[in-house]
Amino acid sequence: MATTRAALTDEDIRTLVKGATPDERAFAARKICRRLDAAVLSDEDRRHAQEILRVMAYDAAEMVREALSVTLKSSPLVPHDVAVRLAQDVERICMPILGASPAFTDADLVEIVRIGGPLRQVAVAKRPQVSKAVTRAIVEHGEEDAVEAACANDNAEFAEEALDAAVARFERSERVLAAMAYRNALPLAVTEKLVSLVGDRVRDHLLNRHEISAELSLEIAMGAQERATVDLVDQAARTSDVKAFVSHLRENDRLTASLLLRALAQGHMTFLEWGLAELASVPHHRTWLMIHDAGPLGLKAIYDRAGMPARLYGAFRAGVDTYHSMEFDGGARDRERFQERMLQRFLTQAEIANRDDADYLLDKMDRLSADARTAYQARAQDRSVSA
Repeated sequence: MATTRAALTDEDIRTLVKGATPDERAFAARKICRRLDAAVLSDEDRRHAQEILRVMAYDAAEMVREALSVTLKSSPLVPHDVAVRLAQDVERICMPILGASPAFTDADLVEIVRIGGPLRQVAVAKRPQVSKAVTRAIVEHGEEDAVEAACANDNAEFAEEALDAAVARFERSERVLAAMAYRNALPLAVTEKLVSLVGDRVRDHLLNRHEISAELSLEIAMGAQERATVDLVDQAARTSDVKAFVSHLRENDRLTASLLLRALAQGHMTFLEWGLAELASVPHHRTWLMIHDAGPLGLKAIYDRAGMPARLYGAFRAGVDTYHSMEFDGGARDRERFQERMLQRFLTQAEIANRDDADYLLDKMDRLSADARTAYQARAQDRSVSA
């Protein structure tokens, strides 16, 4: 136990075991926990260290057990049995270890969610990683606060069925539905259910950040749902099935030159490729070659075959050339900065279809600039807080 002895002193351990007051033992416990957590331990040292932690976990003084839970809340040194014991302790002791310790298994966490009560459920829901099995248990057994916390935690994994169950169970809870809507990623079917349940502000976020079907995109864009708007260009860039999306747009006479031009100006080349392929009745791979790989006449040929207006060819030519001259540079906000530069070049080089298109593209530039300012301010605030 040489390494453990180097990390501790005999006096520390004596104070922990025989200290006259809880304060003395709690102070020794904090000191021991910090030193053990920082030490490099052999397998034998680790076993001895864990025996010391068991002494702390069974101490009659809450202050000692709390020192252990707080100081080693995320340490891999805490053995499973100690973590489980602390999880059953009073709330101020159980909450730190329950919210972060890697010692718990999914089975442990599911059982805690099932019988542990609202505060323990929330602690589990906010953990740095939460598996699908645990989120399923939270949706089935958790109180509203716990389900909201899990939905707000983008490191909590959800099966689509669990999200569906959460929507069904909490369809009247604005807090749960909003937390779900603001997740980084959502299945298409869940997004579409939420669109009909949430308020205007959250609906706008869903439509601007998540994929919805071509049918619902058109329904909303054409005003079938009151006070809701959707940008078909943004949805085209977000959809997982571009071919089906453009086919549906064409069936409803919405696959227009203006829509394709707006998409191109934002760098959504895949949408342009599939759009021209659909209008020209040419396979996508051949359309791709004609746009990107067939010299100056390729784009003109597929453009004419698609029945696009001759007066706008120069705008499309300039947009494709601009796209080819630019690259993602791999930095932060890579896509946003690419789109901003693309819009700037496009607006200065290309003939725009009409005033509405020009206003639309200028509005896109304004939004990108506003988003950039917001992101910059958030980073600056984070740095000032950390300083």
